[in-house]
Amino acid sequence: MSEASRNDILARLRGTSASATPEQIARKLKALGYAAPARMPSADPRTAFLANVLANKGSAELAADRKIAVQMVGKYLYQRFRTYKLVAGNDPRIAAMPWRDAGVLPRFGAAENGDTAALSYARLAVAETGSVVTYTGRANPGRNNLLPEDHLVLVNTEDLVVSLEDAWQRIRRDQPADHWPRGIQFIAGPSSTADVEAQLVMGAHGPRRWHVILVGDTPPQALVDAVKLAATLT
Repeated sequence: MSEASRNDILARLRGTSASATPEQIARKLKALGYAAPARMPSADPRTAFLANVLANKGSAELAADRKIAVQMVGKYLYQRFRTYKLVAGNDPRIAAMPWRDAGVLPRFGAAENGDTAALSYARLAVAETGSVVTYTGRANPGRNNLLPEDHLVLVNTEDLVVSLEDAWQRIRRDQPADHWPRGIQFIAGPSSTADVEAQLVMGAHGPRRWHVILVGDTPPQALVDAVKLAATLT
C-alpha cells in the first residue's frame, strides 16, 4: 500500500468517526454482533480450565481446602528449592492461611532480587483460556507475578468463570466504580518467547514455572481428564 492510499484511508476514517453521533456508533457496534466463543476442550469448566493451564505449559493440582493447599505449596517449594520460603502479597486471604501446619515461611511484601518463588491468590480463573486474574496494588505487588523464578497461584473453584466476557462482568460487578484496583493482570502461563530462531525459551521475561492450585470441590477425575485433553491441545 502506498503512503498516499494509506493517508486517504485514514482521512476517511477520521472524517466518518468525527461526524458520527454516539447513537449511530452504538447502533453500528450492536449490528456487528459478537465473535463465536472459543471452543472449550471440555463441557466441564473445571476440566477445561485445568486442560488449558497444562496446555499453556503450566502445572496444576487440586486442593479440597486451604489446609491441603498449604501442604501442596510446602511440598512444591521443598521439591524445587529445598526450602519452605516464598514471598507473598499482603492479601488477607493469604495471611489467614494455616502456614505453620506445613512449615511454610511466607514473607509478606514485594518480591526482590533473589526471591525464587512467589504466591498469589487469584480473584478469578477463566476456563476458555486457562488464565487467572489477579488485582495488583499495594497489597498485591505486580512484580510478585513477574520477578521470581516460580509463580504459584491459588484460585477458588467458585471464582472460575467460563469466558473472558464473564470475567469482565464479574470484575465490574465486584468492584465499586470509584475503587478499582491499580492494575488487573490476566496470566495464562509462565513467561516464554520463540523470537530467536523459533526456539521456545521459558522464563525470558518472567517466571520459568507457573503452578496453579484449584481450591475447592473438584473431583480428582477432572485433573486426570485434563491431562489427556492437554495432550491434544499442544
